[in-house]
Amino acid sequence: MSGTLFVVATPIGNLEDITLRALRVLREADVIAAEDTRRTAKLLAHYSITTPALSFHAHNTRTRVPQLLARLEAGKALALVTDAGTPGISDPGTELIQACWDKGIPVDPIPGASAPLAAAVASGFDLDPLTIFGFVPARAKDRKVWMSRLQAVNETLTFFETPHRIQQTLAEVPSYFGGRPIFIARELTKRHQELIRLDDAAIIGRMPDPRGEFTLVVGPRPMTESAVVVGSEQLIYNDFCRMTSESEMGRRAAVSVLAKKYGRSAKDVYGIVERLKASSD
Repeated sequence: MSGTLFVVATPIGNLEDITLRALRVLREADVIAAEDTRRTAKLLAHYSITTPALSFHAHNTRTRVPQLLARLEAGKALALVTDAGTPGISDPGTELIQACWDKGIPVDPIPGASAPLAAAVASGFDLDPLTIFGFVPARAKDRKVWMSRLQAVNETLTFFETPHRIQQTLAEVPSYFGGRPIFIARELTKRHQELIRLDDAAIIGRMPDPRGEFTLVVGPRPMTESAVVVGSEQLIYNDFCRMTSESEMGRRAAVSVLAKKYGRSAKDVYGIVERLKASSD
């Protein structure tokens, strides 16, 4: 009989933000698969947990997944953790979880801390629905496409940014999310936690300390008829960019697919693509 993969949420800052069940699972597991064993060691030492840990991160996934599956198939209980928060949310873990489902190995989520959910709840924005994105890309071209994709989301969304790029991103926020409220969470649950809520136009004058980890929440777009039209056109353009770059689909084929998807003529779709492309150059 195979073992169980426990997907365990760990504190995002304050070490007290962990459930009693999570502590029990970490104690009783045969092994802990950790994104960074050094970071996890501090948590384990704080709670006097002696379960052995081995590394499982983005750079060793290919070799580590088969090893972990072998342990699980041998009946071992495996706890999966990341440096902070819930595995799989902008953190390693999805590949192993998917592999377990493919193999028929039980997966048991142990819920707990999550930076995007903590920030979103604190923002006070309408969270029905809420879309969670990862980190802003580093390359300028990728950033533009990525931000345009987020811009087309009319409801509340959240994403992460690094300390050395936070000021650049905040300077760009008004051009993508004009008219929408912004919430900035720095160092969530830690001693120097900083929470800022303001309108997009006030961001430049309220740059937070560019140190620590950042989670941003963008409030919902005020829905006017013109906003709905602009949003739908942006969705078409974002889909076109994604299909022709990531899927390597030809322009004509992409236009044809999008015309059917959005109930527009191919001529309309082509015009939208050309107009938005010109405005983004």
